[in-house]
Amino acid sequence: MKVSIIIAVYNEAKTVAALLERVWAQPLAGAVKEIIIVESNSTDGSRDIVAEFAVRRAADLGSTVRVIYEQGPKGKGHAVRHGFAAATGDILLVQDADLEYDPADYPNLLKPIIEGRTAFVLGSRHMGRERWRIRQFAHRGLQSAFMNLGGMLFHGFFNALYSTRLTDPTSMYKVFRADCLDGLSFTCDRFDFDFELLGKLIRAGFAPLEVPVSYQSRGFDEGKKIRIFRDPLTWVMAIVKCRFTPMAAAKKPRARTPYSEKPATRPSS
Repeated sequence: MKVSIIIAVYNEAKTVAALLERVWAQPLAGAVKEIIIVESNSTDGSRDIVAEFAVRRAADLGSTVRVIYEQGPKGKGHAVRHGFAAATGDILLVQDADLEYDPADYPNLLKPIIEGRTAFVLGSRHMGRERWRIRQFAHRGLQSAFMNLGGMLFHGFFNALYSTRLTDPTSMYKVFRADCLDGLSFTCDRFDFDFELLGKLIRAGFAPLEVPVSYQSRGFDEGKKIRIFRDPLTWVMAIVKCRFTPMAAAKKPRARTPYSEKPATRPSS
């Protein structure tokens, strides 16, 4: 069994090297890893870090590394969709390039799918010790409270529209069988893609099983890219649109559109 791990990278020079090494080193019992990195032409040196990692790991056995170099940033959703199209694994797993989520949770995320108990797993931050107080920014208590309250409101809104009882629909960790995407199409480019992906998978009949994961929040001064006065409106629009837009009546095999993929060599500066 092969697990394709999709990692979107843009301006994550402070964390991406450590994250990639953690992903590479994390063992997966009974499965091999395909690490697909979509690098969106960062301006802080992230592209060179990704290229160096790919070259260094090119000859290693057991896992494969594939890098897609985009010409410019078009949003996390756009990058993840490129990764989905290039993936050849039986299971797809979405991973951010920061260190908020821990790859050590992979075995628990994959186990229910490998055992055949579900096709779709969500990693819930709210099933852990902190429950709803998952965002804790140093010396920014008011901002932390605002973000945690906003998360609760969006969770309630999503659950009300989709008749679900999910504890963490905004979680980054979405893991599912590759064939779950058959017949589905996506248009969201930014963080609204998280809601589009979740909403369409649920409407396609794949009820997610939540498992607890660890989480270490980072603040805006540490590189968090969500824009408080821009992104929430796109989330609402994605939630509503995905809920009420008619779905295709029948599924068709997923076409793997070829995207521009360069060899594992360091790009010129």
